[in-house]
Amino acid sequence: MLHFPRWQTFLIWLAVALGVAYAAPNILPQSYFSPLPGWAPSRPMTLGLDLQGGSHILLQIDRGELIAERLTSTRDDVRRLLRGERIGYTGLSASGRAVQVRVRDASEVEAAREALDELVQPVASGLFGSGTVSELTMTEPEPGLLRLELTEEGISYRLATALEQSIEVIGRRVNELGTTEPVIQRQGDDRVLVQVPGLDDPERLKDILGQTAKMTFQMVDQSVPVQEAIQGRPPAGTTVMYSMDDPPVPYLIEDRVIVSGESLVDAQATFDQRTNEPVVSFRFDTRGATRFGQATQENVGRLFAIILDGQVISAPQIREPILGGSGQISGNFTVQTANDLAVLLRAGALPATLTVIEERTVGPGLGQDSIDAGKIASIIGAALVVVFMIAAYGLLGIFAVVALVANICMIVAILSGLGATLTLPGIAGIVLTMGMAVDSNVLVFERIREERAAGRSIIQAVDSGFSKALGTIVDANVTTLIAAVILFYLGTGPVRGFAVTLAIGIVTTVFSAYTLTRWMVAEWVKRQRPKALPRMPLQVVPTETSVGFMWLRRLTFTLSAAASIAALALFVTVDMNYGIDFKGGSSIEVQAHEGNADLADIRSRLSGLNLGEVQVQEFGDPREVLIRVQAQDSGENAEQSVITKVRSELESDYTFRRVEVVGPTVSGELARAGTIAVLVSLLAILIYIWLRFEWQFAVGAILATLHDVIMTIGFFVITGIEFNLTSIAAILTIVGYSLNDTVVVYDRVRENLRRFKKMPLPQLLDLSMNQMLSRTLMTSVTTLLALVALYAFGGEVIRSFTAAMIFGVVIGTYSSIFIAGPLLILFRMRPSVAEPGPKEEKSVDEVAAKG
Repeated sequence: MLHFPRWQTFLIWLAVALGVAYAAPNILPQSYFSPLPGWAPSRPMTLGLDLQGGSHILLQIDRGELIAERLTSTRDDVRRLLRGERIGYTGLSASGRAVQVRVRDASEVEAAREALDELVQPVASGLFGSGTVSELTMTEPEPGLLRLELTEEGISYRLATALEQSIEVIGRRVNELGTTEPVIQRQGDDRVLVQVPGLDDPERLKDILGQTAKMTFQMVDQSVPVQEAIQGRPPAGTTVMYSMDDPPVPYLIEDRVIVSGESLVDAQATFDQRTNEPVVSFRFDTRGATRFGQATQENVGRLFAIILDGQVISAPQIREPILGGSGQISGNFTVQTANDLAVLLRAGALPATLTVIEERTVGPGLGQDSIDAGKIASIIGAALVVVFMIAAYGLLGIFAVVALVANICMIVAILSGLGATLTLPGIAGIVLTMGMAVDSNVLVFERIREERAAGRSIIQAVDSGFSKALGTIVDANVTTLIAAVILFYLGTGPVRGFAVTLAIGIVTTVFSAYTLTRWMVAEWVKRQRPKALPRMPLQVVPTETSVGFMWLRRLTFTLSAAASIAALALFVTVDMNYGIDFKGGSSIEVQAHEGNADLADIRSRLSGLNLGEVQVQEFGDPREVLIRVQAQDSGENAEQSVITKVRSELESDYTFRRVEVVGPTVSGELARAGTIAVLVSLLAILIYIWLRFEWQFAVGAILATLHDVIMTIGFFVITGIEFNLTSIAAILTIVGYSLNDTVVVYDRVRENLRRFKKMPLPQLLDLSMNQMLSRTLMTSVTTLLALVALYAFGGEVIRSFTAAMIFGVVIGTYSSIFIAGPLLILFRMRPSVAEPGPKEEKSVDEVAAKG
């Protein structure tokens, strides 16, 4: 175990060197890397929106609108086809998912079926595994009545097509804004995720994304006064539409479309040469120019309307034929609104309305604050861990610190190499990894001390210590890795960022804290040939302890059972402080322009907006305020109107630093995903421990972990800390940490079961707990040092997360000793269950005497 061939030494330090090289661009200025060749490491990590500012918007296609438009199109096609064949019909109508028509003459029914047969022909092939997709099916429920019904397969095909078209259009619109590295990708069957980093004006982005931008040019019907049409009934083939003015002006518009926006080939924001007002100049393609020229030639003197998404932008008079295929749109534009309209027209129309169902926007100022807080927390946490490890283990502690630095470099290097995005919870994952990374070193060092105390030489103790600790290290880290992997696949957004950094940290920890440390210790032994282990300046736990943990089991079981029942009772009877991730609504963080924020004034101003329940509270600093608005009952669009109203009311006095909006659809999905993530992770870990140990160990570990989860939930209820997505990340991390601790203890119990087959189980468990007590407390202290630094200096946004983690580490340490161990007695675990092992080394009395 202590011999390293040269090629192994080379590979170990090559890995460390690459980690340092790829991590360096995140620390040093970019100018240092500009002269390097393209293959050299020069790219820093991508910062998430919560660190550099920007907008995260989740859009959903209006499925109902898509179906309605398809039915309207089908109805028009039926009319066109039957008229083309001169077939008489009546009762042409669309309802639900079907269009039906009655053929007047029974002898023409077959001809009508043949005429409409083209509508039921396959429109695609090779989709959904069925070879072809027919959007419509035609049936004859009664003689002469033909019914064309949309198929579920056809709706899915149309939805998928609309989604792809929407992604293309959104991409063109966002790119027109000049933003850098936007992320536009499909989510599920009917959603588009848009992430735009560094955006200063998220409202403009929402306005541009939210408009369908279907533009048409239609004639104004001037034969009937518009007020008469409003009060009575508009003439056939006309519709009353209103302008975008304030107040809106009504127009009677002919339904016939002269030219649609699909014929536009260019649109630019310019200025009218006569009035110097902002206008939008446009140009048609050849087909559109011909139709537009013909229509204006035939209707000189009449008004024609330019219509965008059902609203009249302007309705100028045709003074002369427009034959050049170009023109301009005026409509009381500002420079920005003219630019935005030009962007929409150039990008093209969306195939269906997109609704914002989730929004998370962070201002650049708050993002920089988060980066600064993360750096401070990381430096302080690292310093505390370094000082503690050196104080506790001396030279061996220095080896652990070197491994820890290499570990962090490799985490950052892998994140940079993968192009992963570092989020605020991701920083929390790195800081937490710093605390947990020393666990493997502590396991090894404590095992070396035990082997040395048993009379082995330094070389034998070191070799045996690393060998015997390996299995425990693997088992302990795999359980946490399982939780991280499940969190990545079942989690969303920032929670996945946390899972990525935690998973990478676990893998690099096994390498740096075992392989790299083993190489350094082996070199020290080979070169120095020490006669004794390095002195320990600080001894947290005495070398030998004999605490009667199992004697206390009845008391601890009773207290834990009572506390768990109380926590469940509180969970059922008292409402947790659920965040908007789980109950929907809006969360807005604002900062006063000058002086401290006036909470009473904000409450008074918002109370008149009819938004329902509004909570206003100070958030970390007297200048900063957190506003929570309950979920609205009127659907997804109502949630967006909340932000508009609050912004218009407060933006003159406050800067909007962070905005989060979660509609009812997304909040329900997040709640289900969070619950499933916890349950699935527990099941996966149960199976792993069952395979690695015995069923008693697996059930004991899960029950001890459930105890920790229940107690943590009770902690959220009692403290009133907001329970959100990061809280799910905290609970799953507590699950991993608690199981890590429990598995380490169980590993020692299993080893002692094989060695001392005749020892009474309570005595054997006491022996195991005392042997692992130093390691358990050392790991807990190092993790708590990192978490306390994160809690004190990491910023308000993740304070609730770290508070839950601190509680979880304390309760996890307690359960691994006072719950997990005694459960083995309850399950009647006996030495006979264990595999055959070597002959007992010492008598029961000798062990008990040392015990």
